Amino acid sequence: MQLELRDGEPGPVLGRDAGFWLRGTGVRALRNPGRRTARVRIVTPRAGTDTCQSTLPWRNDMNSLNDAGVVAGPASGRTTHRLRGLAGIGLIAMLAAVVATTLAAALARAVGVDFEVPDGGETIPLSGFAVVTGFFSVVGIVIAVAFLRWSARPARRFVWTAVSLTAISFVPPLLSGANTATIIALLGLHLVPAAVMIPALARSLRSRTD
Repeated sequence: MQLELRDGEPGPVLGRDAGFWLRGTGVRALRNPGRRTARVRIVTPRAGTDTCQSTLPWRNDMNSLNDAGVVAGPASGRTTHRLRGLAGIGLIAMLAAVVATTLAAALARAVGVDFEVPDGGETIPLSGFAVVTGFFSVVGIVIAVAFLRWSARPARRFVWTAVSLTAISFVPPLLSGANTATIIALLGLHLVPAAVMIPALARSLRSRTD
C-alpha cells in the first residue's frame, strides 16, 4: 500500500501488517500499486466507547474515511492506463525530437559543419541523426515507464537519470577526433532531443502521479 501526500507527491510504500498514524501526516490518499487486494483498517478511538471499526467501500480520498476497514482492489487497470498515456506522450515527444534534431543538423550543415568523423573518413548523414535520436528517445520512454511503474518518485528519478545519461553522451563526440565545429555541433545536437524529451516525460510523470 502506498501513501499519497497532500502535495501530490507519492509517499512511502508500506508492507504487510505495517501501522501508521494519519493525523498530522499530510496523507490524502491510499493507493494499491500491486495486483492483489489490499486491506487497510483505520481505527479511531472515541471518548467513552470502545474503538469503533466498520467496513466501507474503497474510496481514494482520505477525508472520506472514518473508523474504516478499507478493502483496496488492485490498481492494474488504472496503472495500465497511466502507462499507455505516458507512452503516448513519449511517442509524440519522440517525433518532435527527431524533427527538431534533423532540422538542427541540416542547419549546421548549411553553415559549413561537415560532420566528418576521422575514423573511416565518413560523414554522418541527416538520416543518421534521425535514427539515433529516435532510438535513444525510445530508451528514454522505456526508462520513464519503468520509473512510473516501480518508483515512488518517478518524475524526480527520471530527470536525474536522463540528465546524467545526457551528460555521459557528450563523451563520444569529445573523443571522436573530429574538428572543433563538428564537435560543438554534435554536442548541441545531443542537447536538442534532451530539451524536448526530458521536460515532456517529466511533466507527464508528475501529472500521472497526482
